[in-house]
Amino acid sequence: MMKKIVFVWLLSAAGALAQNTASSGNGLPPLVTFTDQQDHDNMMQQLGIKRLRPGPSGNESAPNHANYDEATANPCPELPEALTLKNGKKVTTADDWWNKRRPELVEDIEREVYGRLPQKIPSVTWTVKITDKEFVGRIPVVAKQLIGHVDNAEYPLITVDINMMLVVPANVKGPVPVLMMFGRPSFPAPAQPSPEHMEKINTAFKDMMIKHDPSLKAIFEQYPAYNPITRLPGPNFFAPPPNGESPSTEQLLAAGWGYATIDPASIQADNGAGITRGIIGLVNKGQPRKPDDWGALRAWAWGAARGLDYLETDAAVDPKRVGIEGVSRYGKAALVALAFEPRFAIGLIGSSGKGGATLHRRVFGEAVESLTGGEYYWMAGNYMKYGAEEASFGTKTGCDLPVDSHELIALCAPRPTFISYGIPEKGDARWLDQQGSYMATVAAGSVFKLLGAKDIGVSNDYKSEKMPPVNTDMLDGQLAWRQHDGGHTDWPNMKHFIPWANRVLKYEKQ
Repeated sequence: MMKKIVFVWLLSAAGALAQNTASSGNGLPPLVTFTDQQDHDNMMQQLGIKRLRPGPSGNESAPNHANYDEATANPCPELPEALTLKNGKKVTTADDWWNKRRPELVEDIEREVYGRLPQKIPSVTWTVKITDKEFVGRIPVVAKQLIGHVDNAEYPLITVDINMMLVVPANVKGPVPVLMMFGRPSFPAPAQPSPEHMEKINTAFKDMMIKHDPSLKAIFEQYPAYNPITRLPGPNFFAPPPNGESPSTEQLLAAGWGYATIDPASIQADNGAGITRGIIGLVNKGQPRKPDDWGALRAWAWGAARGLDYLETDAAVDPKRVGIEGVSRYGKAALVALAFEPRFAIGLIGSSGKGGATLHRRVFGEAVESLTGGEYYWMAGNYMKYGAEEASFGTKTGCDLPVDSHELIALCAPRPTFISYGIPEKGDARWLDQQGSYMATVAAGSVFKLLGAKDIGVSNDYKSEKMPPVNTDMLDGQLAWRQHDGGHTDWPNMKHFIPWANRVLKYEKQ
């Protein structure tokens, strides 16, 4: 029966390829168009996987609900040792970390978890599309809409234009720190035409409408003072100054920081069907991935690094004080970006869960099988091996991974790294395994200390250290932990992140 199923799948996959890879007629490899399932099945075939274990349900009343029993959450409690070389020797010096152990970890994390960057990735050319002087509350700002065009000369069937918005305070002297955030860019408060210019716009608009529909002339004559286009409310100079309850962006601006919002979807689609498009598809010339190719998390992180390329050229930005931030899946991407791009000076990693700061080998809430199933495209194809129930290589689980998330956090050392979570009662679900992230943070501390930085201030015994009560500050070092009493966001921790960041980056608003 299994042979028949595999044969039928091969026929359907061949049909999909034949249907969706018609010759482009210009000598280029034709675009492959898969559904999510077809792409997932294609990777399973490449890896020799016949059957994957299904991921658990996030619905706690479902029969296959995720495990939330700590007694069974650690089937393999011993983590890989971050400070032990593959030959068994202990790492006791910074030189050994940088020259020997860190390269070992990078190799394993790239190959088995997030995927490798291609050897040749097209260059990105940044253009300032719009520069606008605005007010955010009572703060004057300069906002720039930026487009990063990826050179697609070698494969013009795919276009990738990275969308980013930079907003910096106009009332601060000198270049400012900037926190890059994954999200959808938009102008915070677009400047509006003056009353005189608005009158001209309305006159022209009325004339255009009347030409389109002459009956409107009588209506406009009946209401001569009416204008179809009106001004939006202007800045509120009487509003209270920003405080810890204000939006994160306002808190940053008030503290003399700028922020940049970069759109992950403009880099790589957040689905498996899009894996032959975006930057991954462009580099692969529209073909499916190989098992160690990069996934979406690594692609988003690469895009953030290209955004940093632009920020380093902008005179309003302090290039040595650019940070990266994200929440949930973008918290995963922010941690990956901080780990692999040494130019990012600091990171705020919000509610990142499995694939982010939470230990892979923990079986609590979101599981490895969650990421080998529906969200497989976030990861390298090789990661799917660890959800395999039946395969040419046997069965593997998260316990077979040669690395874990404490070592990803360790790749950020000694740069300041703030791990943020909320509470399940407010929507930061148990699914994210806050305890697993705390254990990883504790274990990563040994690398920070080896490199002369401070960790969160406890021992590095991840098996015995208890997660502190909610709203406990563990912010004395370059590695920081804080669980706020809000939901699935890092906003409640922003009022703690900013002074911590100012201290560790030695920044004072001018």
